[in-house]
Order: sequence, then C-alpha cells, then structure tokens
Amino acid sequence: MSKLKLIETGFDDLFAIEPHRIGDERGYFSEVYNYRELKSLGIDISFIQDNQSRSARGVMRGLHFQNAPHAQNKLIRVVSGTILDVVLDLRKNKPTFGKYFQLEMSAEQGQQLLVPPGFAHGFIVLSESAEILYKVDEYHHPESEGGILFNDPSLKIDWKLAMNEIIISERDKKHPLLKDAVFNF
Repeated sequence: MSKLKLIETGFDDLFAIEPHRIGDERGYFSEVYNYRELKSLGIDISFIQDNQSRSARGVMRGLHFQNAPHAQNKLIRVVSGTILDVVLDLRKNKPTFGKYFQLEMSAEQGQQLLVPPGFAHGFIVLSESAEILYKVDEYHHPESEGGILFNDPSLKIDWKLAMNEIIISERDKKHPLLKDAVFNF
C-alpha cells in the first residue's frame, strides 16, 4: 500500500500530497516524506534544506520565487495551525501561466503541496498561529529572488481575510505587479 497519495491540481508538476496516517486513541503516525516512495510515483527530487517559519494570524508571506538557475522545488506542510497556501504559475509556455492554485492546509489534515520551479509561492495564516515546514532542493540565492504583489488586482486572489487583518512585511508590499515582474521561467 502506498504511503503517499498524489492529487492532481490542474497545473503541470504541481501536486497536493496526502500522507497515509495510522491512528488510534493515542494519536497517529504518518510517514510524511520518503524519497523512494516519491520516486516510485514519478517524483525524483533531492531536497537539501528544511526551512520552518512560525507566524501569527493574518501574517501573509509572499508571493516569492527564485529565478533559474536557482529556482526551487518546495515541499510544503503545516506542522501546527491552518494556512491558505497560494501558488502562481509564472511559466510563460504553460496554458496555466498567470493563474493561481490555492489550498487550505492544516496540521490536522496533514496534506502537503509540492511546488515546482516556475511558481511564485505565498501563504496567509488563518488560525491563531501556524508553523510551516518546507523542504527545498536549492539553497537561498538572494540575487535570484523575486516576488509578485500579493494583492495584484489582475490576479483576483481571495486571501480569505479582510485587508485590515493582513500583516505583511514592507518588502512584500513593494513587489511588482505580475505584468511588471522580472522572471525567467
């Protein structure tokens, strides 16, 4: 029996992943990452770093990306709380270019999101706080990083919270609109 279930999202190479959980009155056990299991499902990625963040309700981080040749695969999961995770397709040669996918993710549900290079990524915390853990296959490279303004009106992303509830960094407030952004996917 497979321990990981891949779920199609309608975007090439972007998958939600549901790890199998074994539970009883004590709680549950889940194997959340297994290289061999993912490889058997057609995903052969060598992750090299884990990143973790903790944020309060309303904190919005994103939409971030790293340009090629330092673009990253990311495997994202929530270890406490609930977030709305959003990825924007920046791959100009795909029919989904400029479209976004969003998934409400929680530690309780245990789902993960595998985000390939060519997507901008962001999330907002919907619970009182949340901790997010994500694996990457490329180190942070400041000269390659970029972003898209989270509330670009052309994207029409529903972040599920009112603007006066959103807490965003000064840096993320200054990202360009999609039409003005520089990326090489």
